Amino acid sequence: MSKIDWIKQEIESLQTAGLYNRIRTLGSAQGAWLLVDGRKVLNFCSNNYLGLANHPGIVAASKKAMDTYGVGPGAVRSIAGTMDLHIELEKRLAKFKGVEAAITFQSGFTANLATIPVLVGKEDVVFSDRLNHASIIDGCRLSGAKILAYDHCDPASLESVIKENLSQYRRALIVTDGVFSMDGDMAPLDEIYAVAERHDILLMVDDAHGEGVLGKGGRGIVDHFGLHGKVDVEVGTMSKAFGVMGGVVAGSPVIVEWLRQRGRPFLFSSAMTVPDVAACIAAVDLLEKSTELVDRLWENAKYFKKEMKELGFDTGVSTTPITPVMLGEAPLAQQFSRELYEAGIFGMALGFPTVPQGKARIRVMISAAHSYEDLDKGLEAFARVGKKLGVI
Repeated sequence: MSKIDWIKQEIESLQTAGLYNRIRTLGSAQGAWLLVDGRKVLNFCSNNYLGLANHPGIVAASKKAMDTYGVGPGAVRSIAGTMDLHIELEKRLAKFKGVEAAITFQSGFTANLATIPVLVGKEDVVFSDRLNHASIIDGCRLSGAKILAYDHCDPASLESVIKENLSQYRRALIVTDGVFSMDGDMAPLDEIYAVAERHDILLMVDDAHGEGVLGKGGRGIVDHFGLHGKVDVEVGTMSKAFGVMGGVVAGSPVIVEWLRQRGRPFLFSSAMTVPDVAACIAAVDLLEKSTELVDRLWENAKYFKKEMKELGFDTGVSTTPITPVMLGEAPLAQQFSRELYEAGIFGMALGFPTVPQGKARIRVMISAAHSYEDLDKGLEAFARVGKKLGVI
């Protein structure tokens, strides 16, 4: 028996269970329509909330920056990889978020991996929402701190877990997603803040799906709840609504400086690339000038969700543009996805371990780039496939 035969068996098991992830290939820029595996289809999969991934102004900013700075940074930030562009982006993001300081990372994932381990260690505890993103879970594990989960979006459960355990540890951190990427629901951050304040515990929110979506002009969940200066750490990503790539940690200058000194992805992995940084600055420019794209995103989302519910689909507990179409078992979700693709709609099935067993779905990601004609085409296809497969 080969030493990797067990891996082959595991992959076969995934295929049998309907959990094997067949990755499709794009042959075009991101947008409302894509070329996927050689076929033009309506895009309901991407996190490109504002349609900025191929925005002409952002593309032009990247090209212009490369003429001056080249492409790669050539080093980690702490040696020779910090360019004045990085500093400009961090200042702009801090101003945009209404905080004193910000630091950028290669991605939102690495931002979480950097931040949690510098705030807590083996003698400490993290109180974590049960449905937090994988990057938060991995950051908690890397820290060595005790991880105690509280019930999803439940401040009373959080309070109870804190009261039962806080005295046993040196320091503590409460961490939650702002918008939960699979269900589209929003953390009750105002109530979670009240709990953190009562117990004098650091509060961290990962606003990956709130940046560019929630708050005035997309300033995020802290702005949405009016909690400026109260949330200790805001983590975000520029790979979704900003349409680019990169992560950010915003908040206290002391925490930001500590990350510069001890954040491992900052110290041991090369900096964000030149075109990414320039593109992110251009995205901030666009969001500061107008709320038009954010407003259009929400208009599209409200329209699509309303029509889907009227068709009889279960769209879960979403309160954001993320629209999960709940189907239950993974094989049904995969069949539904294949049928949508044949109808010209790109809607990927999500199953375990991305979502819990028995909660497979098609997650529709609405964008400001979609027209009402696009949305109607999608609705028509969902209705046809839903009836064919007995979902509605």
